[in-house]
Amino acid sequence: MNLLAAALLAAALGGGVAWTTPHRVTDAPPRVHEIEGRRYVDQGLVAAGMLPAASVDFLGDTLGSFSSFAVAPGSWRRTADGGYEGVLWTLPDRGRNDPEAGLFYDYPARLERLRMSIAPATAGAIGQVTLTVDGGLELRDADGQPFTGADPDDGVAVRGGIALPVPREGATGAGRISLDAESLQFTADGHFYVGDEYAAHIYYFDAGGRLQGVLVPPPAILPMRDGRPYFSSLKAPHSGRRNNQGVEGMALSPDGTRLFVALQSALVQDSARGDASGRINTRVLVYDVSREPVPKHPIGHHVVQLPAYALAGDGGKADRTAAQSELRALDDHRFLLLARDGNGLGGNAAAPVFKSVLLVDTTGASNLAGSRYETGTGSVLADPAATALKPGIVPARWSELLNLLDPAQLARAGLRLDGVAADDPQRLSEKWEAMDLLPALDPAHPDDWLLLVGNDNDFIARRCVMQGEACDSPLDNDNRVLVYRLTLPRP
Repeated sequence: MNLLAAALLAAALGGGVAWTTPHRVTDAPPRVHEIEGRRYVDQGLVAAGMLPAASVDFLGDTLGSFSSFAVAPGSWRRTADGGYEGVLWTLPDRGRNDPEAGLFYDYPARLERLRMSIAPATAGAIGQVTLTVDGGLELRDADGQPFTGADPDDGVAVRGGIALPVPREGATGAGRISLDAESLQFTADGHFYVGDEYAAHIYYFDAGGRLQGVLVPPPAILPMRDGRPYFSSLKAPHSGRRNNQGVEGMALSPDGTRLFVALQSALVQDSARGDASGRINTRVLVYDVSREPVPKHPIGHHVVQLPAYALAGDGGKADRTAAQSELRALDDHRFLLLARDGNGLGGNAAAPVFKSVLLVDTTGASNLAGSRYETGTGSVLADPAATALKPGIVPARWSELLNLLDPAQLARAGLRLDGVAADDPQRLSEKWEAMDLLPALDPAHPDDWLLLVGNDNDFIARRCVMQGEACDSPLDNDNRVLVYRLTLPRP
């Protein structure tokens, strides 16, 4: 049975696909996947590179990336030697803010600008990705004020009729819009969208980084506590996005008409009671941005059932959700979704169990746009104690396209899954949260693409600086980029 059939069967049985042992790949690429009568090919890892964890950005802070990244429109090109180059804009999140650890910084939101080159592979070695810090862009609100990464706690300010997370007077970042940036997507003219963790808003900026509009999520997704918006990560909301589980994935369709928005895992009202595997039913919204960049309502609203897993060595029930971390659209109904466990460098000490790129197709899935599951806070679950969906709600189907847990391929990039200490920089990082899909520009293979995958290192560095203060960690979690070559069928 292929993974698509397994996913459909699991959905019929009331849950996503689950792994209780490490899901690794052992056969050598290329790997051919026949999905829905179409041929997809994973050609394998073709290049890799890194920036040291202690790298400093254009504002003098430790460069923490990659919560998301995207190559600047018009900058991607093939070089004379068969390599590539382009401008890579990367998105750090909220700085080293960690209220539970007592870390509070008024970290201005920004994009980091990197010059990227990919040298072609040589005999016995994969290509080399070189990243060079090359400035950046501060983000400003409509009044020209910077955003802050500080947690807003219970602070809320209404501006232009929109409730925004704004720390109260006397708190770190007081008066500024709090932004925990997690997803980035450019338009063809250089404007860009940024997805937020705090409010689950999407902020639309011009090419200079000035806020032009706010796409407010439907009532089902807006985090609410005691009858009012609650945007903090300090306490759980009573409905809407879960703590630190906001707009983690976002992408425009290649023609620029559809904006896909994915929550990291299930909403509060869609989370089954019990263990963390109850978070598999996440929501994906689709907006028509062909007429206006900030529409009021989605035209598509679907459920995607994420994989579940158990910690390596447990041998028991899959009791955790492989939350999604990034999205890239192939057309108006298919997209790539990066789902991962919480194991690896910077996270859980257990060996990684699941880190894969899924091919999701919304064709035939229930559209909840305009329904009570969007305009209200009704749950999609048939039973609050289980993950099965209510009768009549059909989830989007998915198949695995790329498995990152390939020991032989990772070794070519100097990374390991086993046999290394928990703080060894060669250990595979926990948070793979960035993707971009770029044409291979190969006339002999016009359907080939390069998929860039990057980790979010959470500013974890032995030598860390934030707003002029030391924020050192006991280990270095380097900023890494892996490059895979894929053959994708045309729409």
